[in-house]
Amino acid sequence: MDHILKKYCPRIEFDSYEDFYENFRIDVPEAFNFGFDVVDEWARVEPEKRALVWCDDHDGEHTFTFDEMARLSNQAVNAFAKLGIGKGDVVMAILRRRWEYWVCAVALCKLGATIIPATLQLTAKDIVYRARGAQVKMLVCVNDDYVCGQVEEALPETPSVCQRIIVAGQRDGWTSFESLIEGESDAFERPVGDAGVTSKDTMLIYFTSGTTGMAKAVCHNFAHPLGHIITAKYWQQVQEDTLHLSVTDSGWAKFGWGKIYGQWIAGATIFAYDMDKFVPTALLQKIQDYRLTTFCAPPTMYRFMLQEDVASYDLSSVANFATAGEPLNAEVTLAWERLTGKRIREGFGQSEGPVLLATFPWIDPRPGSMGKPSPLLNVKLLDDAGVEVPDGEEGAICVTGLKEAYPPGLFVGYYHDEDRTREAVGGEYYNLHDMAWRDSDGYCFFVGRDDDVIKCSGYRIGPFEVESALIVHPAVVECAVTAAPDPVRGKVVKATVVLARGWEASDELVKELQNHVKHTTAPYKYPRIVEFVDELPKTVGGKIKRKLIRNQDGIED
Repeated sequence: MDHILKKYCPRIEFDSYEDFYENFRIDVPEAFNFGFDVVDEWARVEPEKRALVWCDDHDGEHTFTFDEMARLSNQAVNAFAKLGIGKGDVVMAILRRRWEYWVCAVALCKLGATIIPATLQLTAKDIVYRARGAQVKMLVCVNDDYVCGQVEEALPETPSVCQRIIVAGQRDGWTSFESLIEGESDAFERPVGDAGVTSKDTMLIYFTSGTTGMAKAVCHNFAHPLGHIITAKYWQQVQEDTLHLSVTDSGWAKFGWGKIYGQWIAGATIFAYDMDKFVPTALLQKIQDYRLTTFCAPPTMYRFMLQEDVASYDLSSVANFATAGEPLNAEVTLAWERLTGKRIREGFGQSEGPVLLATFPWIDPRPGSMGKPSPLLNVKLLDDAGVEVPDGEEGAICVTGLKEAYPPGLFVGYYHDEDRTREAVGGEYYNLHDMAWRDSDGYCFFVGRDDDVIKCSGYRIGPFEVESALIVHPAVVECAVTAAPDPVRGKVVKATVVLARGWEASDELVKELQNHVKHTTAPYKYPRIVEFVDELPKTVGGKIKRKLIRNQDGIED
């Protein structure tokens, strides 16, 4: 039990949050490789241990042991090597939630190649931007007409791409993954010397969702999976040999957070539901039918599930519900607790690192709070001068102490961009540019992106507080609060609202929502403008584009 964890963590059990924060450590070897040191190691000591339980919406289902995962990844290694993929080469994978993603990700680790996970929502322009910026050598894509069509449109502008692999089907001009690995040896010796990797080599590149501009290429080294021990073991609270589901596709950092690295290090079995689209009732049914033990989804999914009859599903097998990706409104976690008996444990972070703040096992979830700082990352709230702010005051969330001890899991820079890397992580601390405040018990509360905070009539108004007030009203299923121009006040608060099922837009409802906010939070924060829309503008990663709303209203950043 805990075989892998004990190799890298001197202690894995703690008596309190304070004990955890002060004494948790990760020992990073000089040449850690997730493919060999986790997947193959589990296959060696417990070959029949379940690694992955995969299903889809078309009665597809398959369970993979670690032995199978080790052998399949070795077949892929040998096949990729014959195509000329080796140490340092960059491969983009657009695979949704197909089980082949896990095989390819492990194989590329073993080769020492760098993987770029990408979403199937990318356009040809997005693919060109990523492939040219990172000199992508091979693309591995799911058999999807839109995805393959966008790739084919992009190819004339991506001269570095020399191989195209397709998964789950056939397509002219593409090599079938199934036929590629068929007949390949399922053995592969770990490269040594110059052919092997060090923990400081680049393993993974995430292109951030780009809420404030073009996506940035965030680089993680081979030590990155070890940082997610905190994410999986101590926030999501995965348990060895039980099923864990994080709802995300393979194109996002949330996949790395919840569907591969920390979970397999901790010995949990990953449950993957390759859904065609998010249907709340279908997801609830999967949780019930497969008797999941731990579950993580973004707040939006919890909100939409709460529109259904949650109480009619047996969710009693779930020991821990978690959420991240956007702030969690207090009303959502309270409603979830009323129906399931359990509160949702919030976590906070970015593509640039593991979980940075979370509601860990020793502390009670506090509605509206994202929890307390993770160990090793020295998270503090700093003012513009880099000084820690006192309790109750807003500060920028920062990872500090980078010169003393660079934490495992934190990104190491931006791909081939030394100036931006130096600006971000070349000093004493990394500023996330997210604002928060801390109460006297050490719980932290999200305010908003520093450029989302609204300055109106001498007040500073955090959009999340107003959004949290609105979301309590039964008419509101989703909303975005932004600044809008005003000839007298300069700027006023605007709410862009998606209505819940059964509600209709009206002037009377506008007044009702405004009065509701006045009675829920400080009256001066109420939205003077309320606009009803069918859906909010979002990035391909699902984050609300508040900047786009501001710009459309004439507010230039």
